[in-house]
Amino acid sequence: MDNSTILYGGLTLVLAAILSFYTVLVLWSPETIVPKVSEKKYRSRRSPSKPLPLGSIHDEKAAVDLTVVIPAYNETTRLPSMLTSTIDHLATIPKRTYEIIIVDDGSSDGTADLALKLSTGYAESDIRVVVLEKNLGKGGAVRHGMLHGRGRRLLMVDADGASRFEDLELLWEAMDKISPEEDAAVAIGSRAHLVKTEAVVKRSVLRNILMYGLHTILRIVGVGHIRDTQCGFKLFSRSAAQQIFPYQHLPTWIFDVELLLLAKQLRIPVAEVSIEWHEVSGSKLNVVKDSLQMLRDLLILRANLLLGRWKAAPKPVDQ
Repeated sequence: MDNSTILYGGLTLVLAAILSFYTVLVLWSPETIVPKVSEKKYRSRRSPSKPLPLGSIHDEKAAVDLTVVIPAYNETTRLPSMLTSTIDHLATIPKRTYEIIIVDDGSSDGTADLALKLSTGYAESDIRVVVLEKNLGKGGAVRHGMLHGRGRRLLMVDADGASRFEDLELLWEAMDKISPEEDAAVAIGSRAHLVKTEAVVKRSVLRNILMYGLHTILRIVGVGHIRDTQCGFKLFSRSAAQQIFPYQHLPTWIFDVELLLLAKQLRIPVAEVSIEWHEVSGSKLNVVKDSLQMLRDLLILRANLLLGRWKAAPKPVDQ
């Protein structure tokens, strides 16, 4: 066998490996999320039976100061107290107008009906209840709410109430500093300062091992500058939300990393702010299963970004 034959055979194997890798990547990559007609509407205290059209993040001007997006999957137990603490705090700042978008992510326990019932007790609040026809995952629910937010700033917050809602003011202040003119900016809650405290130490050994492993992988994929990517308490300026969320692909737990990588790609400043947080029972996270899915999704995310299959388009600068 001559050298040319060996070289040809080697090149063939390399090309076959590349083609196989690309095929697997395409097959494993999530499909583009296309909302159903019913998902573009909401019910509220004012219109409990007739769904009304949602707003859009692409509207030129904000209609309220703040949009609060709450992804909820089977949250009839934890949502009531979380919603109460949210509205109690927002009531302390009467000059700040707001809307709350509760995105029921295909729940089977009546979460949407409960949310609508709870809204009747808050006459001064604009609470909008949206129902996704099937469960997408936390990332898919957050994305949906953000794409239909009308706020000048938009906050994503978990339905479990683990984050102290009053700490919104810390994120608000941080955003004022990095974006005084309301340019694109992100302020994220961080639990990194709690790593050696009782709040984290008391968690299972397996969860803590996986947490440290995740942090190592995150440094490899490009967000090592962020100490806590997974805290579900993040504030976006309207400009940042307009540039980031239309290009989000991952609907699963690790979607936060994609948001931060998109912000980095777009050179959008991110402020990481220490907040109060506590463990709340009833987590939907399956530690082993979901950790393996996170690893797979991180690899899919990084590969798609490196190959240019996934990328954001910067917002045009006004002439």
